[in-house]
Parts: sequence; C-alpha cells; structure tokens
Amino acid sequence: MNSAKLAFLGAGNLASAIVRGLLEKKVYAPAEIACTSKTNVTARKLADDTGIVFEPDLPLLLGPADVVVVAFKPQSLAAADPSLAELTRGKLVVSLLAGKKVATLARTFPHARNLVRTMPNTPSAIGAGVTSYTSLNPLSPADRAALELMLDALGIHLQVDESQLDALTALGGSGPAFLFEYVAAMREAGIAAGLAPDVAANVALETTLGAARLLARSGESPEALRNKVTSPNGSTFAGLQVLSARQFRDTIKETILTSARRAEELSRD
Repeated sequence: MNSAKLAFLGAGNLASAIVRGLLEKKVYAPAEIACTSKTNVTARKLADDTGIVFEPDLPLLLGPADVVVVAFKPQSLAAADPSLAELTRGKLVVSLLAGKKVATLARTFPHARNLVRTMPNTPSAIGAGVTSYTSLNPLSPADRAALELMLDALGIHLQVDESQLDALTALGGSGPAFLFEYVAAMREAGIAAGLAPDVAANVALETTLGAARLLARSGESPEALRNKVTSPNGSTFAGLQVLSARQFRDTIKETILTSARRAEELSRD
C-alpha cells in the first residue's frame, strides 16, 4: 500500500533532480516518495532507477501525500484532471510549471492549504541551479522547512514577490541559454583565429568554467577581476574596446529585458 508523504505529478528532469537530491541527502526514504506521469513511462523509469513508488492511480498517489509537486508540462495544466481539486485538499502544492501564476494554479488546486510557484533553471538538474519562488499565502514554518529542503536539492533558492518572477525568469531561467550562446561564440571566434574546432570548443568551455569559479570564490566584483587581467594597451584591453564599441552591456541588458517582457506576456491568463 502506498503511504508516501511526497507525491510528484510528472517525472521529468526537474522532478528527477529533486527526487535524487532528496534521497542522496536522506531527507526522505524511497518509500516516502511516489510519482506518476502522463504516459507512465518516465514515472516508471524514475521509480525503477531510485526505488521510489510508482503509483498511476491519482487517489492512491495523492491520498497519503502531504506535499504535492506539480511537474508536468505547463501546457497540460488547462486540461488537468478535475479530480485534482478535491484530491489536493489541505495539501501543500508546489508548482514547477513555468509561467503559471499562483492565481492560475489556484483554479486547478482551489482547496490546497497553500500554493507555491517556483522558477528553477536548467542547471537545477545537476543541483547547481537557482530557484526563485513565491507563495499564495505566507508559508507556515513547517511548510517553509519542507519546501526549502526540497529546493536545496536543486541548488540555491530565494523567496520573492510574484511581481519579480518575470525578471527572474529572464535572468535566471533564460540566462543559461544566453551563456551557452556566448560560449558558442567564443568557440567560433577561436576557430576563426586558427584553432582546431575541438581545441576551440574545449578552451572556450574551460575558460568559462574557470572564470566563473574564480568569480564565485574571490568575493570580488566582475569589474575588479576584469581589471586585474587587463594591462594598459594589452591584448585584453584591445578586445574590451571592441565590446565597448559594440555596446556589449547594452546588448545584454536588452536581451534580458526582452526576455522578461516575453515572460510577462506568457504568464497572462
């Protein structure tokens, strides 16, 4: 008989990352976590891989659960099973659905004791992410503790007002894609400068990783570290002059602001 305290509706990459992190940190035992998914394929695989409970029957899945994690595709919310309204009565519902506001979630889960909207980013899948979250009502100490133990599995987290989530979606959620594009541009520049493609790709990646680690560990600002590697009229200085002339910072700012505006459009009901 399923007696799991934590239930997942959906078993994709983020759900898997949370489950594996919770098990690794021994926050929950495998028997205390259950999951289902639309076709049952991903849920069955996650259960087989981790030892958690696979339970396709919604009443059996949600009945004993105290916390329900909504991890299916955002576009599936509108067509969610109507029985979820009653089955989540009195439970803490945590949504991983991008762009779905708490007011929208409340229409599907009207009887939850509280609703939490989260915005994880893709590095969360390896426990190196940033997750912003907001709640419909103030979280009780017990619910906050349960939520933050879960989000710890994804990386760092911060509670914000929902009005800030569109900006954080652009900066934290879309930010990795912009960094990937930067690394790709570095790779292509290295090739143009005469490097073999594999060498250019490896150096672009390792330079990005090393610089990010140095920035994280140094306690210094990006500008301070930039200045340390920039000699007057040296090669770094020459390259930075090109970035300045091409308005690199303004380009990045407009990239983030455009992404934030689109996030706001997508979150409208």
